[in-house]
Amino acid sequence: MIDVKVYNREGKELESLQVDETLFGGEVRYPLLKQAIVMYHANKRLGTAATKSRGLVAGSTRKLYKQKGTGNARAGTVRTPVRKGGGVAFAKVLRDFGKDMPKKQRRLACDSALLAKMLSGKLMIVDELNFDAPKTKEFARVLGNLKIQKSCLIAIGQQDTMVYKSARNLPKVDVTVVTDLNAGAICNKQQMLFTKEAFTALLDKKKTN
Repeated sequence: MIDVKVYNREGKELESLQVDETLFGGEVRYPLLKQAIVMYHANKRLGTAATKSRGLVAGSTRKLYKQKGTGNARAGTVRTPVRKGGGVAFAKVLRDFGKDMPKKQRRLACDSALLAKMLSGKLMIVDELNFDAPKTKEFARVLGNLKIQKSCLIAIGQQDTMVYKSARNLPKVDVTVVTDLNAGAICNKQQMLFTKEAFTALLDKKKTN
């Protein structure tokens, strides 16, 4: 069993939740985690870089001058890559860097990422994060009380515009709904913060599955 501490917004410990590591696979599957992280990074690549090859550059295909007798070096068309304004020898083309993984592997990778955070003590729970209006200063104060000073992923139970707007101007802080968690987002941040509502919902879902 893993003890995960629950704090209030002032940084005071309220309770400790007992988490059965078997709900998250029992062990951290590092090879699967690596595969998932590579996939999420690859899927972020646009693949829109492109340059013109010699076949795309404007210009005649006529040989510039005869092969012999001019005293010049041999030359082909004006579109050759060795001439200024010519095409690129190995031109970049539009391509898709996207990768895919079976749904079950993505879930196991997400579980491994969460388990790794819990085992390293980098996962915390706050009792609530409710705001009447967007308040970035108040949100930063809460993170300071919880001693969160590095990059952090915050998981909430459901969409909350006030929480999102309060956190969006804080550097290296992202907010996501617990149902949208994935291994790439979790591993991309050094710390993780759950609301108690979100963490309870996650555990209930694991127990029913």
